[in-house]
Amino acid sequence: MTKYKENIMKAVFFTAACTSVLAVALIYLFLFINGVPAMAKIGVFDFLMGTSWKPNNIPAVYGIFPMILGSLYITAGAVVIGVPIGVLTAVFMTFYCPKWLYRIFKPAINLLAGIPSVVYGFFGLVIIVPFIRDCFGGTGSSMLTASILLGIMILPTIISVSEAALRAVPASFYEGGLALGASHERTIFYLMLPAAKSGIMTSIVLGTGRAIGETMAVIMVAGNQARMPDGLLKGVRTLTANIIIEMGYAAQLHREALIATAVVLFVFILIINLLLSLLKRRAD
Repeated sequence: MTKYKENIMKAVFFTAACTSVLAVALIYLFLFINGVPAMAKIGVFDFLMGTSWKPNNIPAVYGIFPMILGSLYITAGAVVIGVPIGVLTAVFMTFYCPKWLYRIFKPAINLLAGIPSVVYGFFGLVIIVPFIRDCFGGTGSSMLTASILLGIMILPTIISVSEAALRAVPASFYEGGLALGASHERTIFYLMLPAAKSGIMTSIVLGTGRAIGETMAVIMVAGNQARMPDGLLKGVRTLTANIIIEMGYAAQLHREALIATAVVLFVFILIINLLLSLLKRRAD
């Protein structure tokens, strides 16, 4: 009877795994079947490297290079802001945080992960945009604003995964460092952090994936101007924002071009996951 139940559960788990793979495959097929022909019609080089996006022109122009740069710049800015803060916060929570304070910090960080992106966007629109406008000039809806907001949004992922990686390092590493005469700080930064580098790299890659795929919050604070990025205080449009803003009224080649934009974004996500696998393999 026990073996019979085990076989049933194996079948259930196998079905669940196949369903997940099938879902990814169907998304992959939908995007590439609808998007690749549009790239062929427009021209792959003109589509990927074109600097103008003017779907209402006659003839229409579909160039997504400004959106590619906008996505990369905002994501890079979010990583520059979020990674140091996230990793150092994980170090504090693992090695320095008192237990009574940890009981406050941990739920607060978990709560950050559960806040809807539209709420983050509203916070950025009401707080960060006026701050950037008053302190640095411009309209406030800019690449810098979006980078700061995304840097905040990726913090829960980086902190949680980095903390788990640090706690997974055997205590003998820390004790051995102290036994050799190293200080508390040297032991942490020269032994514990390198030992947890695989998990920390994973947190960075996961945070990067979250940043490059974010839509609603970016739409609310980035300015959404489909032009080449022209400075931190200028508005930009990302790939995700471009799809969401125009998909509601797009038709024919315009709609296909937006699906092709999703193909490019999908390829970026695949590259990020591939980098994660390579980094973990090298770290191991």
